[in-house]
Amino acid sequence: MEIVDQIRQTANIVEIASEYTTVRRRGNKFVGLCPFHSEKTPSFTLDETKQLFHCFGCGAGGDIFTLVMEKENLTFPEAVRYLADKYNIPIPEKKKYSPEKLKLEEKLYQLSDQALTYFRNNLFQTQEGKKALQYLRKRKISDTLIESFKIGYALHSWDSLINTFKKKGVSPDLLEKAGLVLRRQNKEGHYDRFRGRIIFPILTLTGKVAAFGGRTIFDDDPKYLNSPDTPIYSKGSLLYGLNFTRDKVREKGELILVEGYMDFLALMQAGITNTAASLGTSLTPQQVTLAARFAPLTIISYDGDAAGRKAALRGVSLYFEKGARVKVLSLPQGSDPDSYINQYGIEKFNHLVEHSQSGIEFLISFYKNKGRIREPEEKSRIAKILIEEVEKIPDPFIRSDFISIISEHLSLDEDELRKLIKYNSQTDINSIFGAFMPAEKRLLQILFEDSEIAAWFFKEVENFDYNLLRCAPILNILAGFFIGGKNINFPEFKEKMDPKLFRSLSEILQEKSPPCTKEEAEDCVASLRKFNLEKKRKEIKAQIHRLEKQGEMDKILALLRESQNIMEELSKHP
Repeated sequence: MEIVDQIRQTANIVEIASEYTTVRRRGNKFVGLCPFHSEKTPSFTLDETKQLFHCFGCGAGGDIFTLVMEKENLTFPEAVRYLADKYNIPIPEKKKYSPEKLKLEEKLYQLSDQALTYFRNNLFQTQEGKKALQYLRKRKISDTLIESFKIGYALHSWDSLINTFKKKGVSPDLLEKAGLVLRRQNKEGHYDRFRGRIIFPILTLTGKVAAFGGRTIFDDDPKYLNSPDTPIYSKGSLLYGLNFTRDKVREKGELILVEGYMDFLALMQAGITNTAASLGTSLTPQQVTLAARFAPLTIISYDGDAAGRKAALRGVSLYFEKGARVKVLSLPQGSDPDSYINQYGIEKFNHLVEHSQSGIEFLISFYKNKGRIREPEEKSRIAKILIEEVEKIPDPFIRSDFISIISEHLSLDEDELRKLIKYNSQTDINSIFGAFMPAEKRLLQILFEDSEIAAWFFKEVENFDYNLLRCAPILNILAGFFIGGKNINFPEFKEKMDPKLFRSLSEILQEKSPPCTKEEAEDCVASLRKFNLEKKRKEIKAQIHRLEKQGEMDKILALLRESQNIMEELSKHP
């Protein structure tokens, strides 16, 4: 049996949810205060039979794995391991990871932890370290933050670290694999990577030391230096400080993303705790995904120079691709979050946060300021660039709104702008229907509640095309169970379905509903048939209108006949 199936058969969602909130039985369900948002009246509902949860307040919902992933901020594999450990279910080792590789990773994590201890001792127990401490205090970084974020110092020496670890029997080759030393060119031996630098440990979400960043205090180039890619660290995969601030980020619902370590610490020192840093590198898709995991909105606050604006531009583009909300906080030329807060204070910075530009407004401002916007050719060029960015957004309604905004800002005809955009038909179909219609929702409740009615629906209902409905993917999967004579299997259901659609399904199945009858199911089918007919009639009407404009009168007659047939059919469904 697969490990996931073992967990589903062993674990109990009510038991797990009870670790996060108090739940009480109400009829055949359990209810309690939602563990994902603050509320006074219980809206968090659990179905022990189906092993599903849903909150009618904030919309969170899913199965036991979703619950653990959301509450513990874990990926799916991490949630599997978490539940397996809790219920003493052994996890088979992944074949693609050899024992040698697992052993190496373990060694590198241990070595990185030892290196952190070495750097920390340097900061507090050496003369050079005192100079580094003075620098940090001059930058208004408190001892509390220095301790909380385990800041250290690398001595201004070519071989201090390597000699320290040689005495412990650690080979230079292993230090090289950890990214702590470099091999000498044209001669044998190694030398320390970090020299004369304040050290910022880069931690995984679970608190393991994966890498280091260093800021010179001797004006060496580069000013900031990060660890290279190693077996335990991949550049662009982590956000500095998120392991520490993730709960505050989630609570606030927004992440203020800065560029570097000192900017991050400046915000923390000022009491802004919903922040993280992109490690001074260009923002990556992995970092955007990570940020969106913890907050629905990211506010990018990079430096106020040309490089910072270009980095923010790339960041907005990546957020558009991921379908995640993004704003940009624009600082004055020459400022960064650290220097701005020190010069103007936290209140003015908070004012900038509150008045951050939306991603699309930032893009428009950026290109308008760069070009000669009064020239038609330049305006056209900018419009096409902006449309290319908007095309990346998966949600058609957001795309539509953004086109209106571009039209308004550039004083361009909105219809002409819409002609430029290329639509992803599959994305549009999945998004366009929005929430379930009442008849869809009730029909689904009936089919999942009463297997006899479901069997009747899939075997006997004729002339009903449900593929135009948002619930079509659900009905298609459900049909496979009933036509095949199988019982509904929710884990299998989830694997075959879009996660957002599954969440919507779990919501409607948790709602309290009256007893099911075949007559009510027939009423739902009739309502949905009428919806399909009305939709088809409107489409035909639009076609006729278009053909009239084009003067193609010969094609209109067949459409009028089809429209008349639909009207007659509609008269049978008052």
